[in-house]
Amino acid sequence: MPGAVVMRRVRESLPLLPFLVVVTVFLIVPTVTVVVMAFFADGSFSFGRITALFSPTALAALGKSVLLSGSTALLGAVLGAVLAWLIVSSPPSSMVRRSVLAPCSVLAQFGGVALAFAFLATIGLNGVLTVWAREHLGWDLAGSGWLYGLPGLILVYTYFQIPLMVIVFLPALEGLREQWREAAVSLGASTWQYWREVAAPLLTPAFLGSALLLFANAFAAYATAAALVSQGAPIVPLLIRAALTSEVVLGQSGFAYALALEMIVVVAAVMLAYNALVRRTARWLK
Repeated sequence: MPGAVVMRRVRESLPLLPFLVVVTVFLIVPTVTVVVMAFFADGSFSFGRITALFSPTALAALGKSVLLSGSTALLGAVLGAVLAWLIVSSPPSSMVRRSVLAPCSVLAQFGGVALAFAFLATIGLNGVLTVWAREHLGWDLAGSGWLYGLPGLILVYTYFQIPLMVIVFLPALEGLREQWREAAVSLGASTWQYWREVAAPLLTPAFLGSALLLFANAFAAYATAAALVSQGAPIVPLLIRAALTSEVVLGQSGFAYALALEMIVVVAAVMLAYNALVRRTARWLK
């Protein structure tokens, strides 16, 4: 009997085999490689590569990455939550709801080189809107090239953070039951009191968890920043690229492993906090 149970469980697990292979090849193996290579240099254990993370260049890149991720996560979370609330306020079959949700699903995945090109073609140094504003209004939207630095990255990242917030936060808003509002009103609560005393405490874990997801999403993004910023390394992903491809300072691949480990630690900590908040939210969504 135990053997039959084992065989049944093995058969039930076979459909998961392709997924486990993909996870192993594209997640587990690269992660283990990064961790090992960050601590081993020339075949021996060393903290030399980890110590390099405390250099001024690495600390500056980490600070700018945290600033970029935190600011875009905050902007995306607030604006996305407001947009999600407007969507929930409309009837489920309304044209407005469908016309907003469909673009959000697309724009949340619209990133990388295509998104960078869209902004460059619109408000870049010779973008369509920049040229029009310069000729007709006398305004220089491109300014001193702010789009190609940290301010530009904040604007571009916020563009795809808002629809992503809508997608991940909308289920929490839809989980608010009408009976809770009716119960609060029957007890004499106003609309403001209902949102402050009932809805806000219930939505806070979901909101914070969604904001953490946006932070991790921005912190690990690379292609958009690589297409916008051609010189310098203002954030950690671009500093990794510089360490791997620099023709001025060679032999920096070990430093790249240390930076990658730093990113893994930050993203893992954020995702653990996100999972904890999601579990707390799931208690009242059931």
